[in-house]
Amino acid sequence: MRGLVPLQIALLAALAAAFAAALHVWPASLPEWLVIGSAIAFLIVAAWRIALILLSATPPRQPPPPTQWPRYTVLAALHDEAAVVGQLIDRLARIDYPPDRLQGLLVLEAHDQPTIVAARAAPRPAWLDILVVPPGAPQTKPRALNFALGQATGELLTVYDAEDAPDPLQLREAAARFAADPGRRLACLQAPLRVRPPQDPDRRSRFLGRQFAAEYASLFETTLPGMARLDLPFPLGGTSNHFRVDVLRAVGGWDAWNVTEDADLGFRLWSHGWRLGVLTRPTWETPPGQLADWLPQRTRWLKGYMQTLGVHTRRPWRLGWRGVAALAMTVGVGLISAAAHGLSLAWVITAVLVSAMAGLSPDTPALPLSVLVLGAAAAWLSCLIGARRAGVPYGPADMLMAPGYWSLLSLAFAHAAWRLVREPFAWDKTTHRPDPLPRADVPGETHAALDGTAPLRLSAGHAAAPEPVA
Repeated sequence: MRGLVPLQIALLAALAAAFAAALHVWPASLPEWLVIGSAIAFLIVAAWRIALILLSATPPRQPPPPTQWPRYTVLAALHDEAAVVGQLIDRLARIDYPPDRLQGLLVLEAHDQPTIVAARAAPRPAWLDILVVPPGAPQTKPRALNFALGQATGELLTVYDAEDAPDPLQLREAAARFAADPGRRLACLQAPLRVRPPQDPDRRSRFLGRQFAAEYASLFETTLPGMARLDLPFPLGGTSNHFRVDVLRAVGGWDAWNVTEDADLGFRLWSHGWRLGVLTRPTWETPPGQLADWLPQRTRWLKGYMQTLGVHTRRPWRLGWRGVAALAMTVGVGLISAAAHGLSLAWVITAVLVSAMAGLSPDTPALPLSVLVLGAAAAWLSCLIGARRAGVPYGPADMLMAPGYWSLLSLAFAHAAWRLVREPFAWDKTTHRPDPLPRADVPGETHAALDGTAPLRLSAGHAAAPEPVA
């Protein structure tokens, strides 16, 4: 179904009518009330972020391994990935799980002959096969995953992307967590995604890569673990989700028309009465590269957030009040923040420049400026703590440059809104390149080097028990 349903139209009309009536009755005081209301909302978001940092300080306890390892299906849906498919196969081959309990499928599009040829030419473990998706519409990753779901023989299933380097023990942790679930209501576990330090000599690419890594660290090391502790739903990452296959089939798999099918699926599982959790063993990813690579990816994510918000507010009672609150504090706040970052920074810069040219002190309202600073401080703290846990760099210089990165989100938001109207189901493909890290394909060396920098989270076989970070 496309467009708004009658309930959404009625709610929007009621809000517009209420605003028009308030403007007519209280024309002088309404702007002040809006400022105060916005300030309260910003304070709530800042307090929410700090609460999640505290709640996520202690990782989930690791249960003992099951008496028998369940059969596991590993899916990797690839499109135009001839350059990296061999690298991905090498990394998947390092998965430490009983081979006779593994089924792996490289899910490739029928027309994508270069990737098919490269996949067939690369040495593969016996449990990893090639599955070609027949032509059809829409040509999206979730449609390919749904086709592969019909071929899955595992009790559990995980999804990886072309650039992923999963911790070899990630499947064992997930299987143990599912086996230890007493009520069998746990449907999905999300592994933390960590971005490798950028190696590109271009300074602009390094800027984007470092900020992107900190943004991921904030999300996967503080936000999602904190929400899991509160037993709330959250938008899944596009990779390293671990599912119970029977539940995934029961809810209909992925939405083939949503360009962030992962975000939608997290809330859809919740609406059917299932729970979500997080893992500790990470998956490492490659930074996005230049702005030409970052912008389409971010545009797709924000457009998908808009789609997800629209879908799940059609019948919000299915989520319950806790689910609606989680949707608002993740997807809703993410969209509002992306739209507001650029305008907020422009307001501050304009006020300072105009005052400087006039030789006066900046005359800015104390309340909104204070709230803006507090909100930025909460975001900085979340990135800083998340980066420390993930073992990725984030220092004072990165914090000073963060508002510039956040403002780029407003550019992506504008693109996303336009694309939602013009091309709602178009999939902006992210370009992936071979990992530039030296000796990245030596078995075990990449994980040992990267995970060795993240001693505060359990992520590698050699790491000690995780220590809380306040």
